[in-house]
Amino acid sequence: MRDKKTRLLFFGDINGRIARLALKKALPDLKKKNKASLVLANADNIAHGKGLTAETVKELMQYGVNAFTSGDHAFDRVKAIGEVYESELPVVRPLNFSPQASGKGYLILAGANGPVLIINLIGRVFMRMDHDCPFHAVDALLKEFKKSEFSAIIVDMHAEATSEKIAMRHYLDGKVTAVIGTHTHVMTNDWEISRKGTAYITDAGMVGANDGILGVAKENIINTFLTQVKHTHVMPESGECLINGVLIEAGDSQKAALIQPIVKKIKVI
Repeated sequence: MRDKKTRLLFFGDINGRIARLALKKALPDLKKKNKASLVLANADNIAHGKGLTAETVKELMQYGVNAFTSGDHAFDRVKAIGEVYESELPVVRPLNFSPQASGKGYLILAGANGPVLIINLIGRVFMRMDHDCPFHAVDALLKEFKKSEFSAIIVDMHAEATSEKIAMRHYLDGKVTAVIGTHTHVMTNDWEISRKGTAYITDAGMVGANDGILGVAKENIINTFLTQVKHTHVMPESGECLINGVLIEAGDSQKAALIQPIVKKIKVI
């Protein structure tokens, strides 16, 4: 029987430069305070609020993030596919993207108490692309690893509709350690552990500018609502940054022993 717990931090959508610098300042203390051995983050918005680049991934790795999930913007800023998804960078794209897409939808990390399986899924309801079924995709993957032993299995369900996230929660109940929702940038107040030992939250929130709208400067967003004319999104470079995420602890047999929200505000100059 293992004598250690698997404790990891998962941060919601990291939104631009202000968020990256906020994690640089806050992450050492958050890791120490929460006794976390692994740090995961959704990287769908790390490069100026939309998509990711090899450079921004490497920057966050220097700050202490161990692996990255993504979402609908996974390929938006990637100039050469090989520089991210076919490289050694610990980044995954959603598992239920087309099989023709570069990269893969899961990653196995070495944890203090054994390997940790990270799975990235994307929803289909209200999303811009017609993705493959996330339920069938995760089913097939878990069957593939049926005989493998993991200290934890973490699923990032990147989706717009809360109903789709909640459906995935129930579908994977007892099969994985945690189902963590991302994409909407607003942390929900429904974190809990099921009777079967699966931790869940509908959305882990974001790391991004607090005095804005979903991490974007508020003025142009409000003007869009007022005029019905699309205004360019402006990404704040400094100011107060909100840090949202969750602490997950896995006990024996991959069951969740703890899910705890992370809410912190930090000034970025």
